[in-house]
Amino acid sequence: MSDDLDLSAGVLVVGGGLAATWTALAAAQAGGDVVLVDKGYCGTSGVTATAGVTHWFVRPEDHERAVTERHAHAGGIADPEQALRVLRTTWERLPTLDKYYPFPVRDGKPDRTNNVRGPEYLRAMRGLVHRAGVRILDHHPALELLLRPDGSVGGAAGVRRQAGGNWRVRAGAVVLATGGTAFRSHLLGSRGNTGDGHLMAVEAGARLSGMEFSNYYTLAPAFSTMARSMTYLFGTYTDARGHVLDLPSGPDRNRVLGAALLRGPVFTTLDRAPDWVRRKMPVVQPNFLLPFTRRGIDPYTQPFEVTLLGEGTIRGVGGLVTGPGCATDVPGLFAAGDVASRVPVVGAISGGGSPNSAWAVSSGTWAGRAAVRYARGTSASPVRPIGRAGIRPGGRPSAVDTTTVVDVVRDELNAYDKNMFRDEAGLRRSLSTLDALWTEVESALTGEGRDAVAGRETASLVAMGRWVKEAALRRRTSLGMHWRTDGQEAAA
Repeated sequence: MSDDLDLSAGVLVVGGGLAATWTALAAAQAGGDVVLVDKGYCGTSGVTATAGVTHWFVRPEDHERAVTERHAHAGGIADPEQALRVLRTTWERLPTLDKYYPFPVRDGKPDRTNNVRGPEYLRAMRGLVHRAGVRILDHHPALELLLRPDGSVGGAAGVRRQAGGNWRVRAGAVVLATGGTAFRSHLLGSRGNTGDGHLMAVEAGARLSGMEFSNYYTLAPAFSTMARSMTYLFGTYTDARGHVLDLPSGPDRNRVLGAALLRGPVFTTLDRAPDWVRRKMPVVQPNFLLPFTRRGIDPYTQPFEVTLLGEGTIRGVGGLVTGPGCATDVPGLFAAGDVASRVPVVGAISGGGSPNSAWAVSSGTWAGRAAVRYARGTSASPVRPIGRAGIRPGGRPSAVDTTTVVDVVRDELNAYDKNMFRDEAGLRRSLSTLDALWTEVESALTGEGRDAVAGRETASLVAMGRWVKEAALRRRTSLGMHWRTDGQEAAA
């Protein structure tokens, strides 16, 4: 027989990946009573657990130069001071892992910028969080936030996937670190990242920004979900007619590939990969070669078909608006990692790779510390749940084919001709389709237990898709990764 769980905490962290663990650690180190709830198993959740990780880790004397170089391509909408804060905090915090994660050594010193293996990294973070006294609740997906009478956030509630029943945690402050979403593109590690935190926050009154910059794509073998490898930079690419593609550097690279893929299959051979890359790859990202080994393909000498997988708001930058301490517009609610907008840090270009990892470290540190300070000023008060779409429909509950709904969202948010190459007519068609889905989901979809989790994920995917399309419609000119084929010349 299942039992419901009712807890109180100073700070509740929702999520279990890189940003969530840095948040929980910072909050515990600041003296907070911390509970962490994760949809999956903390330390294996999210895209970091499947990849080799790099950090934007720069010597202090080079901080300003690094920001200047990065922001030269940011479209003029980044905040240099915020980027400098990220560099300073990452420089401060990352070395604290030296005793717990075996960073590779270069010239006798730890190399914290590259060659960090995601699984071991997150295993170390889970151990640190546990030893800091954080209570970790695995397989406890959050469904909704709890509000106090004054409108501030006072906790969250959800489902106990393994133990059965429900859970509720009343807290002085809540930090969302639920990651971004790839809109079920099959990107490795992203299936559980469906935008739940974004929807919960918006229901409470939080704002979003940069959602139009949510259409980054990454290369993968057509027969595998294994993506995110720099090795693809060293490939020779041919289109369906056997012509070698001339791929530029920067954001235009994927657009050339996307246009070719719309015409037919594209193949590559990673024949230009230098010896040091071939030696390092099995160490840094051993799962990269597995799909090829299983098929008897040597990717460095034999051609194989490739595809582009959407990364949505994972390597895109859209998310919740946050201020100092990563506070949202809603009192008591904070955001860290990919659930928060990274526009101030990287502008209109992707934060994928080292900036995003540094953002997870720094935003988690800021949010954890600020949440503890905020929670100390709160007192016990009644709370009420505010979740709606997917769990409390606005109309009469009825059967909704969630599989079909998700398939439609996947197509509208990942198809190259609908999301990589954008024009007003296409965006309006997509938005009309998603609006119709939202009406159905909001009015009729509901469920209990695991069905409630599926319902909430479905609602979140639809909501996120609508926000991306709406933002893309409003920005009429091309900027960074947002490419309007019917707009003016791309901005600087």
